[in-house]
Amino acid sequence: MQIYIHIPFCRAKCKYCAFNSIVAESELIDRYVDALCIEIKSSAQNQNITTVYFGGGTPSILTIDQLSKIFDTLHKNYNLSHCIEFTLEANPGTVDKFYINELRKLGINRLSLGVQSFDDDLLRTLGRIHNSQEAIATVKTAVSIFDNVSIDLMYDLPNQTTKILQNTLDIAMNLNVQHISIYGLEIESETEFGKLHNSGRLNLPNDDESDKMYELITGELPRHGFKRYEISNFAIEGFESRHNLGYWSDVKYFGFGAGAHSYLNISTKYPFGVRLSNIHNVREYIDNINSGFNIKETEEILTQKSAMEEFCFLALRKAEGINLKNFKDKFGMDIKNIYADVIDKLKREGLIEVSDEYIKLNERGMKYGNHAFAEFLLDP
Repeated sequence: MQIYIHIPFCRAKCKYCAFNSIVAESELIDRYVDALCIEIKSSAQNQNITTVYFGGGTPSILTIDQLSKIFDTLHKNYNLSHCIEFTLEANPGTVDKFYINELRKLGINRLSLGVQSFDDDLLRTLGRIHNSQEAIATVKTAVSIFDNVSIDLMYDLPNQTTKILQNTLDIAMNLNVQHISIYGLEIESETEFGKLHNSGRLNLPNDDESDKMYELITGELPRHGFKRYEISNFAIEGFESRHNLGYWSDVKYFGFGAGAHSYLNISTKYPFGVRLSNIHNVREYIDNINSGFNIKETEEILTQKSAMEEFCFLALRKAEGINLKNFKDKFGMDIKNIYADVIDKLKREGLIEVSDEYIKLNERGMKYGNHAFAEFLLDP
């Protein structure tokens, strides 16, 4: 089992961000931490936990005392003796050397830093609270304290060029990090970028420039020892994110906090599991926790069909793809029979490789992964 903990607070809302996060005062954060600890206690099952991940929002907005309270609650209610990875997301501009040292003392062993770019103009455009020099200094400090540091970078940004991206990659390659996640900008309608885009005021790279950025990323990182193990993730061998690999490998997990999702086996009546999500509104989440009311917003009982679909499109995100034996062990059927038409179509389109052991996206398929995923959502 894995645990995900959502911290929905930020110092400022980035212009592209559609995640469940708000700008909040310290009093609300205190109340949220208390409510979060109550939820963790109420769900305790003495499970063996292999990974814990603090995501957001900006988890590093919490004080060390607030994080310590959550850690104590986790240790008292779950078996963390087998926990191999303890990740916390942090933003440059919210941490210093003292804070990073204290995170290590708490038991965090992997730090994920939301850098996004090392270009100051782009950082201002995105609405980030740090500049490039602060980001570089924070990464250097993190690397001096942690053995496992990841950074997030973005491409397809407004006014971004391949030259600007190349400079960011050059800087990143010299910072001795072990993991890099790179995401193309996705325009979400409810964000500030979404509104600018809808009004024609967002200067995005054209398709040709976007393709060049993608080719730059997928060519440059492997040359520096970063192996692509998932569509958006590259790592030095041995430093792949165990937590995220769990998501793509059908591992069950608890999600705690406002808007958090869980994937659980809660009854033998539901052999393929249940997906749950918490109330998104932070104040409503806190009030319901304190009043003993239900905090679940959605519940989906997976059928065999929906479970097969998820198994396939999540596994395809990984470079190693779908393990055919694992599919047959789980569902008692041969995937090549169930999805024969889908497999033939994706082979004709030149997006997948198929062997006796796996079905995986090839290099072209990685670029057009969303199309391949969608094929598995159609009736086989």
